Amino acid sequence: MRPQQGRPSFTGRPGAAPSSAEGTPRPQLPTQYVNFSFFKVDPAWRRLSQEEQEQGKTEFAAVVKEYQGMKGNFVLPYSMVGIRPDAELMLWRIANELETFQKMTSELMHTGLGKYLTITYSYLSITKRSVYVDKMDPEHQNPRTHIIPGQSKYLFVYPFIKTRDWYQLSFPARQGMMDEHIQVGSRYPSVKLNTTYSFGIDDHEFVVAFETDDPKDFLQLVQDLRETEASRYTLRDVPMFTCISHSDVMNALNTL
Repeated sequence: MRPQQGRPSFTGRPGAAPSSAEGTPRPQLPTQYVNFSFFKVDPAWRRLSQEEQEQGKTEFAAVVKEYQGMKGNFVLPYSMVGIRPDAELMLWRIANELETFQKMTSELMHTGLGKYLTITYSYLSITKRSVYVDKMDPEHQNPRTHIIPGQSKYLFVYPFIKTRDWYQLSFPARQGMMDEHIQVGSRYPSVKLNTTYSFGIDDHEFVVAFETDDPKDFLQLVQDLRETEASRYTLRDVPMFTCISHSDVMNALNTL
């Protein structure tokens, strides 16, 4: 779903690259690597002195800000304190090179705060164009292959896997079910969907990240999607994470 500014869309995108109004092809944007890293703080962190905590957070924030300033990178901080017991901080990271995640994580874990962090979940995926046609909004292809995140207060993230039976269906049969799926999504223009792909590079097949300012809309959307035909072909779609956005990384760290 990419229904920003009242333009409804959900999951499908046509396979052929669209052209601009002048008839010239849109420029090819670089493929983005996407990572969602979830961190849990050791209780020993909270027994440190205030000075030690502030120094550790400052070191951690400096690394985040360094990578935020690199061309092609996005690093968005979210807090999950009080929401889940197994994760308190999440970094949504997007880069043009896979190695960026490894280098950044190494630097983060060597900071004063990083020494007290455990990565409880980490999901890797790649942007790509969907094979399904969104008949209601067939013009958004580049946004599918190039995410610009962080437009909303809340982010809902989960990996999921389709059943093998889904891939044995004919393409017209799958497209028909996706038409219904897209139509349901179009009822919720306040929710933006970012779908990324993990075939062969992680344990799941997709990672979806929904951005919205109204959690109630997202809850109702997911409930409605449970009633679609395509839903029966979902094998697994947990764990699900509710994340609260912070425009500045220090603000997120101050919730720990």
